[in-house]
Amino acid sequence: MPVKRRTGVVKNPPILSHEFFIQNHPDIVSCVAMIFIVGLLFQATSPLASLFIVMSHNVTELHEQTVLYSYGTKDLALIFFYFLISIVMHAVVQEYLLDKLNRRLHLSKIKHSKFNESGQLLSFYLVSILWAIEIIRREGYLWSISKLWIDYPYHHMSYIFKFYFIIQISYWLHTFPELYLQKIKKEEMGPRITYSSLYLFFFAAAYVLNFTRIALCLSVLHYTVEALFHFSRLCYFADKVPLSEYGFKLWNVLFVFVRLASITLSVLTFWYGLAVNQKSTLSLFEGNFNTQLIRINCLLTLFFLQAWMMWNFITFHLKRMRERATEKQQAKKKAFKSQPKKPKRTDDDVNELPEVDQNTKKMVTQRTAAKTGKLKH
Repeated sequence: MPVKRRTGVVKNPPILSHEFFIQNHPDIVSCVAMIFIVGLLFQATSPLASLFIVMSHNVTELHEQTVLYSYGTKDLALIFFYFLISIVMHAVVQEYLLDKLNRRLHLSKIKHSKFNESGQLLSFYLVSILWAIEIIRREGYLWSISKLWIDYPYHHMSYIFKFYFIIQISYWLHTFPELYLQKIKKEEMGPRITYSSLYLFFFAAAYVLNFTRIALCLSVLHYTVEALFHFSRLCYFADKVPLSEYGFKLWNVLFVFVRLASITLSVLTFWYGLAVNQKSTLSLFEGNFNTQLIRINCLLTLFFLQAWMMWNFITFHLKRMRERATEKQQAKKKAFKSQPKKPKRTDDDVNELPEVDQNTKKMVTQRTAAKTGKLKH
């Protein structure tokens, strides 16, 4: 949206400037994506445009009822197109949902950025969880865990299966230009670049090495606990404190459980399941990467990832415990300093007494002082 001056006149940034591109990037990216869609309407450009929109590498045989796909270099065109779509959808969620909630909540700049981050991730996590659960239901992984490693290399994927991984890679790839388009501060870029790079690396590696089944199941586990965390975070920013506290407590329990479940599932798949049909050498033509070296490296990588996340989880809570302890100590000191001190008895207090009481008080004081002096001698 253009910037308004105090006088009410709309101030448009110069064309081709950074501010102009940032303000109008959803429209610009939408126009680029529309070029490929319009290309499907013409016979001359339809074959080229279909590479960017329609799934490629069809490997379905005539006797098979379901359409199956493999992966290849043409998938890069698909990733580019849905990379553009991810930017457009990011802007739609931001403008029509998160910005409206931000106006009602009146958040600070720091909370505003974190609220937008949690809102975007929560919406993507929920869609991905429902999508992955539907794939698991269709493939029957829930009732037969051995399907995670049977018939490897299982690089023949259904349409919805392949589309899931294309969207995952495209979405996490689009988070990098969003750092510039959303004007993210430098101190906030580090954590976002870290988790976006990890997501992109693991989904791309699982897609290329044909470990898509185990990656699908692990993504459901991880996305579920992360969705709970960001939901609790949004409730905290919206001043729903009881709901957010309950959500964070449940997240603390599920986070540890998901780490253990992920390690267990990885060991079953890479150490026991795939070891039955392991090969001595890898075959790029068949897409078979089931060698002992690759399996052990994959298992160690997943193990170190879970250990790293658990280490960050523990250090985060230890830091919170120290902060709470220091806050309690400071609160006790303030409470002790704010207590009213008892006033000392002075001669003015004696003078306020009647004359008889004043003489009595003086005599008692003198006798006490005399006894004290004798004891000293």
